[in-house]
Amino acid sequence: MTRVPPFSTVAAYTPPGVGMLAVGIVTEVFGPHGDAVPGFDFALCTDRPGPVPTDVGVPITITHGLDRLARADLVIALPWADFRTPPAPAVLDALSAAHERGALVAAHCVGAFALAAAGLLDGRRATTHWRFAELLADRHPDVTVEPDALYIDEGRVITGAGAAAGFDLCLHLLRREHGAALANAVARDVVLPSHRDGGQAQYLAAPVPEDCHDDRLSDVLAWARENLHERLPVAELARRAMMSKRSFARRFAAATGTTPHAWLRSLRLSGAEELLETTDLPVEEIARRVGYGSAAVLREQFVRRRGVPPRSYRRSFTNAP
Repeated sequence: MTRVPPFSTVAAYTPPGVGMLAVGIVTEVFGPHGDAVPGFDFALCTDRPGPVPTDVGVPITITHGLDRLARADLVIALPWADFRTPPAPAVLDALSAAHERGALVAAHCVGAFALAAAGLLDGRRATTHWRFAELLADRHPDVTVEPDALYIDEGRVITGAGAAAGFDLCLHLLRREHGAALANAVARDVVLPSHRDGGQAQYLAAPVPEDCHDDRLSDVLAWARENLHERLPVAELARRAMMSKRSFARRFAAATGTTPHAWLRSLRLSGAEELLETTDLPVEEIARRVGYGSAAVLREQFVRRRGVPPRSYRRSFTNAP
């Protein structure tokens, strides 16, 4: 099967009363990142170009109208203050038309209400800000609302949770379409973890940060990143932090919001993804470099948490035979 080219043109629908945090998130992720990171043809668009009010009272000037949605590979509906009132019919038509021609259509936070009003969530799972999940479910009974999800990927329709979870949604889209190397590079540029992992890849149990404010733990985390090929038992990490295992686990959770095992697992999977994309190393060697005992263990973890085996992941991003 021929792989559909990853998106290169991104348009974010920016309604009156748009959330400034959401504007900042999509601009940070899909805007310029310097020569080291490939850029996107990114634009904000709105119903009527010109000054657009925001939820913080400071207007922003947007130069593109809804016609920009007609040529975007990725369309993102941003949240807005008056989301309880459906967007204008022209907006709903533009969102539906984008989906019908094969564009990826995503929504951040209560932007999901716009996709629901356009009928794009009927028969699908979706999420939104947890505070408004019940309202979304009540208004659109044909939508299966999952309030605990960080984001829900339904193929060509993707929805994300509220506030800062917009970063998780956008980084997931980068990772899915362009691979871990680009997602990791953008995440480093905006000083965020490239992937937050829970029981499944798209659910949040606890964040997996790149750093913390505890100097002693920071040194241990930095050492662990440089020594992923080692087993890295918690007892060794605790010894390097000069703590008991119990104290280390407590301090680790307080400083990072997760467990050492979850943090290491996310780091190892992210490292494996990048090596699969950027090298020709055998899967057995990749497994060794990121700290798994065998290729079989890496495969089991990869399938469970990323949904595909390592070799299939590599083929999807390298066009390998």
